[in-house]
Amino acid sequence: MAGSLPIRFTELLQLTQTDIDASSIGFNSCTLESDHYVCVRQKLTEDANPEVIIVDLKKNNELTRRSIKADSAIMHWDRQAIALKANQRTLQVFDLAQKTKLQSTSMNEDVVYWKWINTTTLGMVTDTSVYHWKIFETSNAAPLKLFERNTNLSGCQIINYRVNQDDKWMCVVGISQQQGRVVGAMQLYSRDRGISQAIEAHAAAFGTVRLEGAPADTRLFSFAVRNAASAKLHVVEIDHQQTNPVFPKKAVDIYFPPEATNDFPVAMQISQKYNVIYLVTKYGFIHLYDLESARCIFMNRISSETIFTTAPDSDSAGIVGVNRKGQVLSVTIDEQTIVPYLLANPANGDLALKLASRAGLPGADNLYQQQFEQLCGQGNYTEAAKLAANSPRGFLRTPRTIERFKGAQQQTGQLSVILQYFGMLLDKGNLNRIESIELVRPVLQQNRKHLLEKWLKEGKLECSEELGDLARPHDVNLALGIYLQANVPHKVVAGFAETGQFERILPYAKQSGYQPDFAQLLQNIVRVNPEKGAEFATALANDENGPLVDIERVVDVFQSQNMIQQATAFLLDALKDNKPEQGHLQTRLLEMNLVNAPQVADAILGNDMFSYFDKVRISQLCENAQLYQRALENSEDPATIKRSIVRTDRLNLDWLVGYFGRMSLEQSLDCLNEMLKINIRQNLQAVVQIATKYSDLLGPNRLVDLFEKYRTAEGLYYYLGSIVNLSEDPEVHFKYIEAATKMGQTTEVERICRESNHYNPEKVKNFLKEAKLTEQLPLIIVCDRFNLIHDLVLYLYQNQHFKSIEVYVQRVNPARTPFVIGGLLDVDCEESLIKNLLQSVDPASIPIDDLVSEVESRNRLKLLMPFLETTLASGNQQQAVYNALAKIYIDSNNNPEKFLKENEMYDPLTVGKYCEKRDPNLAYIAYRKGQNDLELINITNENGMYKAQARYLLERADQEIWAFVLNGNNIHRRSLVDQVISTAVPESNEPEKVSVAVKAFLDADLPGELIELLEKIILEPSPFSDNGSLQNLLMLTAAKADKGRLMDYIHQLSAYNGEEIANMCISVGLFEEAFEIYKKQDNHTAAANVLVEHVVSIDRAQDYAERVELPEVWSQLAKAQLDGLRVTDAIGSYIRAEDPNNYHEVIDIATHAGKDEDLIKYLRMARKTQRETAIDTALAFCYARTDQLSELEDFLHATNVADVENSGDKAYEEGYHQAAKIFFTSISNWAKLATTLVHLEEYQAAVECARKANSVKVWKQVNVACVDKKEFRLAQICGLNLIVHAEELQDLVRQYERNGYFDELIALLEAGLGLERAHMGMFTELGIALSKYHPDRVMEHLKLFWSRINIPKMIRSCEEAHLWPELIFLYCHYDEWDNAALAMMERASDAWEHHSFKDIIVKVANLEIYYRALNFYLQEQPLLLTDLLQALTARIDVNRVVKMFEKSDNIPIIKPFLLSVQPQNKKTVNSAVNDLLIEEEDYKTLRDSVENYDNYEPVDLASRLEKHELVFFRQIAASIYRKNKRWDKSIALSKQDKLFRDAIETAAMSGKEDVVEELLRYFVDIGSRECYVGMLYACYDLIRLHVVMEVSWRHGLNDFTMPFMINYMSQQASAIDTLKKDNEARKAREAKEQKEEDSTPILGGSRLMLTQGSASPMANGFAPQPTGYRGF
Repeated sequence: MAGSLPIRFTELLQLTQTDIDASSIGFNSCTLESDHYVCVRQKLTEDANPEVIIVDLKKNNELTRRSIKADSAIMHWDRQAIALKANQRTLQVFDLAQKTKLQSTSMNEDVVYWKWINTTTLGMVTDTSVYHWKIFETSNAAPLKLFERNTNLSGCQIINYRVNQDDKWMCVVGISQQQGRVVGAMQLYSRDRGISQAIEAHAAAFGTVRLEGAPADTRLFSFAVRNAASAKLHVVEIDHQQTNPVFPKKAVDIYFPPEATNDFPVAMQISQKYNVIYLVTKYGFIHLYDLESARCIFMNRISSETIFTTAPDSDSAGIVGVNRKGQVLSVTIDEQTIVPYLLANPANGDLALKLASRAGLPGADNLYQQQFEQLCGQGNYTEAAKLAANSPRGFLRTPRTIERFKGAQQQTGQLSVILQYFGMLLDKGNLNRIESIELVRPVLQQNRKHLLEKWLKEGKLECSEELGDLARPHDVNLALGIYLQANVPHKVVAGFAETGQFERILPYAKQSGYQPDFAQLLQNIVRVNPEKGAEFATALANDENGPLVDIERVVDVFQSQNMIQQATAFLLDALKDNKPEQGHLQTRLLEMNLVNAPQVADAILGNDMFSYFDKVRISQLCENAQLYQRALENSEDPATIKRSIVRTDRLNLDWLVGYFGRMSLEQSLDCLNEMLKINIRQNLQAVVQIATKYSDLLGPNRLVDLFEKYRTAEGLYYYLGSIVNLSEDPEVHFKYIEAATKMGQTTEVERICRESNHYNPEKVKNFLKEAKLTEQLPLIIVCDRFNLIHDLVLYLYQNQHFKSIEVYVQRVNPARTPFVIGGLLDVDCEESLIKNLLQSVDPASIPIDDLVSEVESRNRLKLLMPFLETTLASGNQQQAVYNALAKIYIDSNNNPEKFLKENEMYDPLTVGKYCEKRDPNLAYIAYRKGQNDLELINITNENGMYKAQARYLLERADQEIWAFVLNGNNIHRRSLVDQVISTAVPESNEPEKVSVAVKAFLDADLPGELIELLEKIILEPSPFSDNGSLQNLLMLTAAKADKGRLMDYIHQLSAYNGEEIANMCISVGLFEEAFEIYKKQDNHTAAANVLVEHVVSIDRAQDYAERVELPEVWSQLAKAQLDGLRVTDAIGSYIRAEDPNNYHEVIDIATHAGKDEDLIKYLRMARKTQRETAIDTALAFCYARTDQLSELEDFLHATNVADVENSGDKAYEEGYHQAAKIFFTSISNWAKLATTLVHLEEYQAAVECARKANSVKVWKQVNVACVDKKEFRLAQICGLNLIVHAEELQDLVRQYERNGYFDELIALLEAGLGLERAHMGMFTELGIALSKYHPDRVMEHLKLFWSRINIPKMIRSCEEAHLWPELIFLYCHYDEWDNAALAMMERASDAWEHHSFKDIIVKVANLEIYYRALNFYLQEQPLLLTDLLQALTARIDVNRVVKMFEKSDNIPIIKPFLLSVQPQNKKTVNSAVNDLLIEEEDYKTLRDSVENYDNYEPVDLASRLEKHELVFFRQIAASIYRKNKRWDKSIALSKQDKLFRDAIETAAMSGKEDVVEELLRYFVDIGSRECYVGMLYACYDLIRLHVVMEVSWRHGLNDFTMPFMINYMSQQASAIDTLKKDNEARKAREAKEQKEEDSTPILGGSRLMLTQGSASPMANGFAPQPTGYRGF
C-alpha cells in the first residue's frame, strides 16, 4: 500500500497551471536553487518581450513577473535577490525587495554554469576556470579565480558544481555523449592542497557524519557513476582527522531496471538531518542510501519525466526537484514509516536502529527497550548507558534510568556509571531538566563552579528553578542567569532586587507576564535611592497596559519621605491622560502645590492639564493665594466671580475677554454692570473690549443701554466704533453717528455717512438738519447717496448755503448737477445764478443727457445753448452735446440737413427718433448715416419712400436686411421689388452688391422675380452680361423654375460652369441637357457616363465609344457591360481598352458566370502589364477548372506570383484533386498533399506525406481514411502519432470502437505505451478498452501502470464492467478507502478478504462505514468480528457499538472486545459487561469490574444483586451501597448474610455516630461480643464515651470494654497536660509583652514613623507597608 512507503512524495506545484509555457520549462530556462523560489525565463514568441517569472513556494506559490532580458536567472536561496547573466559574460545581482543593484561584473570568458554555493557566494564555471564571487560582503567585489578546469571536462556540458561546508573541497560535474551513451566526468579539487583529480561520475555531493565514538564529524564525499560495465555509488572520506576513526571506503551497486538501459544518475543530495543520500536518475527513479553504510534504503520511480534540477529543502531533510512537465516535486523521509519499513527486513535491523537513534524516529522503541533491559540485566551498564544516551527522541533518558545508573556498582579504576552516562550525553548534545540537576549537584558539592559556567555557556544544560536553587548559595548572579533562562519570575525579581538591578525589574516583569508586589519594591527603592525610586514609580504608572501600582500608595511613599517635588513630578506624569477616575489625585496634586509652591500650581493650571479635580476647593485656595485668574477659571459661584472679576489690574486682559465667552448672557451683563459700577475709570477699557468681543452674543441694544445708563459717551463711541463696520443694524449706525457728533468727531461722521449702507437715511438726514452743523458735508453726503437732492437743494437754498451747493456740484458729485439745476429751476432760481453754476462745473463730469432731459422737461432747453457752445469750444466731444445741439438746430430750423449730413458726432438713432414726427427726410438722413436699418425701413414704408429704401438696401448689401424686407409677410415687398429692378440695380455699378441682391432673391424663393432680374442684367447689355456666376445662377434658377428655357440658355450662353450645371441637371433629371453640356465641352468620359449611368443606354454608349475611340471610354463601357452581366462583351471592351485595373471584379463575375475561356484571354492580357497575385492565382485556377493540367504545370514551373496554396485549397474543396495535387506538390505542402492523396486513394503516399508534414490534423485524416479502407498497418502508424496528443485520443478510440476494431485499438494503444511521449490518457484508455473487451488482462495492466492511469475514469469503467477486485484495487490506490470498503462489502462473494478489509476499514473517513462493517461481519463473518473490533477500537463509538449489539441480542459475541475497552470506564460498556457477568455468574470478575470501573447505575445494579441467590453477589451489592454512602442498606445486607466484618467496615467508613451506635447495640443484642470489641476498635473515634459505659454496665461487658476505656483515659490525660503547658506559656508571653509595652515611649522614641519611615534597614528586599497618611 502507498501508506507503507518510507518516503513522503508531494507535488508542490504544477508550473504549467500558472500560465508558464511548457517550452520554458527546461535545464537552460528554469532554475531551482532552494525550496524557496522557482525561477523561469520565458519568451513566448519572437516579437514578445522576454520576462522572468519567480514562484515563491513559501508564500502559497505567489507569482511575480518581471520584464527582464537575460541569458540566465537564478534566485537566492531565501532572499529576494536575483542574479542575471547577459551575453554569457555580463553578470549582475539585484535586490528585488529594495530595488537596488548589489553587484555587477564582466567576465573575460563565457560563464557556462553558475549557482549559489551558499547564502553569500556565487560559484561560476567558465570554459577554462572556476570562480567564486562574494555578493553581500563588499560593494564592488570582483570574482575570485579558484582553479583551472581539468582536461577531462573538455567538450562536456556542465550540469552541477558543489562545494563542501568549509569551502575546502569543490567538484565540477559534466556530461557528454560518447558511443551512444551519456558519459559523466567530474573534477574534484582540494583547495588546501591545490590539486585536482579527474573522476568518471554523473552526480556528486558532500556530507558529514558523526561516527560512533568520534569526537568530531567525519567529512565525506559521495558520487555515483554508470558506465558500460556497471553502476556504482561511492562514499569516501576527505580531510581525515587523526582523532576520528578511519572511515572505510564504500562502493555499492546502483540498481537500474532492465528497461532503463539508458538511465543514469542526474542529481544527488545528502540530508544532514537523516544522513541519507537522495539519488535521482534521468528516468525519474529515486534511490535512498544510508550515508554511513551506503546501504540501499528504498528505490522507486517518482516521475515519468526527467527531473532536470534539484535542491535540498530548507531543513536538509529531503529534496525538491522540477521535471520537464513542470511538476515541482518534494521527496523526504516519512518519519512514521521509515523505521517499520526497514525492520520489515531483518537484514536492515541495525540500520533501522541507527537511523532511529540518529534522527529520533519512532518505530524502534521496543527494540531499544529490550536491549536496554538485557544489558542492565547482564550488568553491562556502560553499553546500557550508551544505548540510553542514543535512544530515539531520548525516550530512555528518564529519572528511572538515572536512578538505575546511580545504583549501579562502580568498576575499579573507572568512572561511575552515572558519570559515564552524563559524559555521553554531554558529548551527544544537551541534557534535560532532571539530568542537568543530577549532574550539577555533585559538581557544586565539589566546588567546581567553573564547570557549571562552562556547560551553561555551551548550552548543554536545561535551566530550571531547582538548578538555580542549587547554584544560588554559590553565586547569586549565576543563579539569576539560570532563573532568567528557566523563566522563574518571582526568583528573577528577587535576584534583581538583591543585586540592586532595579531598572531591569519592570522590563522583565512585562516580558515574562509576572506581577510582583510593586508597591513594596518601590518603597524599598525610594529609601535606598530616591532618584531611582522616582524613575521606577514613573515607569510603573506609565505602563502601556495601565498603571502597575496604586498611584495613591506611590504618593504616600513620597510624602512619607517629604519628597514634594518628586511627588509632583510623578503625579504630573501619572495623571497626564486626565482621566475622570483620577480626580481626587488631581486635587491632591494641586492642594500640595498651592500650599507649598503656588507658582507651580499656577503653571499646572495654566497648562490646562487636568479637568476632574475639586474645582470649588481649588478655586478657594487660588483666591487665597491671589491667583484671581485661576480662581475664576475654576469657580461657578456668582459671588466669587463678581468679587474676583473687578480686579482687572490683577488679571490678564486678553484672558479676561476670553473668560466672558464661558459665561451666560445674563451673567455677563451683570459682571459688566458690576465692573462699571465699582470702578468705571479702571474697568472701562476692559468693558469696551469685552463688549466689542461679544457684541453679537450680548446684543448691541443691551450694551448701548448699559453705556447710556452710566452716561459714558466715550465708552459708547469706542464700543460702537469697533462694531459699526461689521454691523448691519441701522440703530447701531445711527447711535454711532450720534455719539461721534457728540464727541465732535466730524470726520468720522462724514466717513460713516459716506461708507455705511445700513443706517436710515431719512432719520440721519433729519438728525443732521437738527444738529445745525457748521459743516454741511455730512448732510450733503447722505442726501447725495440716497437721492435726496430735492430736499438738500431746498434746505440749502432756503438757508442761503449757496456755497454748499457749489461745493456739492463741484467737489462732491458733479454728476448730480442736472438734478441740482432741475431743483433750482423748480424753486424759480434766477437764470444768471444757474448759468454761473453751470459755468463753474467741469462739463466733462456732467451727464449732458440728464442735463438736457431735466431742462427739456421744463421747456428751458435754450438755456443750455451758451453752455453747450462753450463745452464744444473747450474741446469736449461728448455725443450728448451734439445731440443737444442737433435738437436745438432742428427746433430752430437752423440748416439742420447740413448738420445731420456733415456732423459725425451725434447719435443718429436719438436724433432720428427726434425728427420722425418733425421731418421724415431728416429722420431718413439720420438713420441712413447711422445704418439704423429697421428704423429706416419703418420710416420709408410709413411715408412711401420705396425708391430711397431700394437704393439703401442695395448700398447696404446685408443679407439679413434683404431677408427681412423680402419676407412674404411684408405688404410693401412688391413695391420695393419693382424699385429694385427698375431703379436700384440698373443704377449700380458694383457687382458684389448686385450679387448680394440676387442671392437675397434666391434665398427668398422668388424664382420668377429672380429670372426677371437676371435677364435684365445679363441678356440685356450691361456690365454683368459676361458674369459667369450670374449665368450659372440664371441656369440654375431656370432648371428649377422654368426647365423649358434651359436648353436655349445652354446654346445661347458660354461663360457658365459646365461641370457644375451638368451635375445640377443630372440631379434634377435633365440628362439630355447634361449630355449636351458635356458634349459641347468635349468631356467624352462624362458624356459616356451620362449615357451609361443615367440614360441607361449601353448601345448608345457603345456607338459613342466607337465614334470617339478612346481607351477610357471603352473602360467605362466595359464596366457598365460587366455590371449588366454582359461578361463576354465586357471582357472584349476591356481588351480593346487594354485596361487590367478592374481585374478583381472581372475575375469574380467571370468565375461565377463560368466564362473560364474568356477569362483566360483577359488574364493573359492583364499579365502583360500587371504582376498581381490575384491575376496569377485566377489564371492558375482557370487552368485547373478547365482541366488544362499540362498548361497548369507549365504555368507553375514558370515565374509567377500566384497564391498556390489557396488555389490548392480551393481546388481540393471543389473536387479538383488532381489539380490540387499539382498545386501542393509545387510548394511541398506535405500536410495538404497527404489529405489530397487520401481522396485519390494513394494511402501509402499519403502516409509518407503525413510523416513529412507531422501535423495532427493530417495524421487524423490519413488515419480515418486508412481505417475505413482497413489498412490497419498504415492506420497504426498514423495512430501512434495521434495518441501522444491527449486531446486526439478520445476521437481515435471512438473511431475504432464505432467500426468494431477492438483488437486493433488495443494493439495500437499497447504499441504506444513504449513511446517516449506516452501519457496518462494512453494508459487509461488501454485499461478501459481491456475492461470492455479483455477483462482478464485488466488486473495485470493496473498493477503495472496504476500510477500512470487516470484512476477516477478507470474506476467508472471497472464499475460498468463489474470488475470488482480491480475496482477495489483502484479505490485503494486512489485513497478512496470509503468506496473500497463499501465495494468489498457489497460484492463480498467476489472481492472480500478479511486482512485486506481490515487494512482498508481503518483508513476510511466516513465513520458510518465502521458500523456498517460491523453489521456486515455480524451477518457474514461473526467469528472474525472480535478481530475487526480490535482493529477499530480507537475509531468507533463504543457506546453505539454496545447499543447496536444489545438491540440484536448479540452482546456475548463481543465480550472480549468489551473487556478490552472497559478501562475507558464508559457507562454503557460497564453496564453491558456487568449484565454479562451476572448472567454468567462470574462474581470474581464482576467484583473487579465494580471496584475498578464506577461509571454505571449503582442503585439499579445493587438492587438486582441483593436479590441474587448467591451470597457473593449480595456481598457485591452491599459493597456498592457502601460506595454510594447508603450505609443502612449496606449494613442491612451484611447483617442478613452475617458478613459482620463488612458491616463493621461500612459503619467505620460512614463516619456517622448514629449508624455506629445502632450497629454496636445490634451486636450487643445478638450477643456477639467479638463483634462488639471489633466495633470499639474499628470505630473508636465515632463512639461516644457515655454510650459505651451505658452498654457495658447494662450488659456486663466491662471486661470487653476495658481496653477501650484505658486508651480513652490515656488520651484524655495527655490532652490535659498539653493544654496546661500551652496555658502557662501563653501567660508568660503576655507578661513579657506587657512589660515591653510599658517600657516603650508612646511616640516611638526619637523617630516619627509617620514621616521618617522604619528605622531598621530592609534585610530581605521588602519594604514595610505605607502608613496611609495623606497630607496637603
